[in-house]
Amino acid sequence: MRQKGTRMISAFLLCLALTLSGCSTQPPAESDSTPPSSSADSSAAEENQVAASPEEGVEIATNGGEIIAISALEHQDETAESVVYYTSQITPEAMVAIYQALGDGLSGENIAVKLSTGEPPASNYLDPALIADLVSLVDGTIVENNTAYGGQRSSTAMHYQVAEDHGFTEIADFVVLDEDGSVTLPVEGGTQLTENLVGAHFPEYDGYLVLSHFKGHTMAGMGGAIKNISIGMASQEGKCLIHTAGESHTSPWGGEQDPFLESMAEAGKSVMDALDGNMLFVSVMNHLSVDCDCDGNPAEPDMHDIGILASADPVALDQACVDLVYASQDDTASLIERMESRNAYHVLEHGEDIGLGSRTYRLVSIDE
Repeated sequence: MRQKGTRMISAFLLCLALTLSGCSTQPPAESDSTPPSSSADSSAAEENQVAASPEEGVEIATNGGEIIAISALEHQDETAESVVYYTSQITPEAMVAIYQALGDGLSGENIAVKLSTGEPPASNYLDPALIADLVSLVDGTIVENNTAYGGQRSSTAMHYQVAEDHGFTEIADFVVLDEDGSVTLPVEGGTQLTENLVGAHFPEYDGYLVLSHFKGHTMAGMGGAIKNISIGMASQEGKCLIHTAGESHTSPWGGEQDPFLESMAEAGKSVMDALDGNMLFVSVMNHLSVDCDCDGNPAEPDMHDIGILASADPVALDQACVDLVYASQDDTASLIERMESRNAYHVLEHGEDIGLGSRTYRLVSIDE
């Protein structure tokens, strides 16, 4: 089913939505993994950002006006093979420019644009006006999967309506990948999963442009590129499988935290493998709430917007986003607490271990 479009949830549905999407208000058990080092006082806010120009190749400016030294990014290495491109501009033109910085782009004629359509009524999904030019450039079809909870995107008909209401059907065709069920992808080299279930329409596309809004997440700790191609790419049945580390196809309940995070990385790798790596990733660091876009009423951000990042490596991209949060002297305390309390970095550790990508990257600014 394809649709071109034109535009509350009950308290019960919202609560259930936040829980089953991985947005449960119950924090997971503590883990022994060590998070990236931060400044001694990461909670210190700089209300008035530094009004200075960055030194080329040594510093970058954020969208909020802060200057961050490249040397403050823990996993940045000038010799790294994985490249992450950066711009402080958050505009339609910047979205196109950072995609073009990635090189030749995606191969194939049928390109999908994977994003989150956002839970009503007020989630921080990517603004269609921000991404419209880029979606048009790749001649993409916007795709998403139904949620495994009782929100307004849990059934195909409601999901198409949300996509229309949020303006996505005005800029491109929109398809719910799992409206006709699931297909199975093998998981190679995993410790938790042997299979991953994605939407039945997933194989119809030659390549995927993955547009993510980087932010916190109540269960995963953070939401970025890896979450978008794992939980986000999974069918309703597949979401249950990831949440329970392979234990259930029908219920998302009962999973432990680290096995859940490892399952996310393994599911993401199965998607990359199925496409022979024909994926590119763009992440927008704005509206940096502790809550994800599956929360229809997210907490207000405590920190300023940072910019847009892009890479062919989802692990490097997510790691660079995390490093920028830690390097910032803005009011980062709430977002860092959300990530650390959920052991969010373990998905990056496991992703690197299984070959999904590298945590070490070279940051290249495209700003003049």
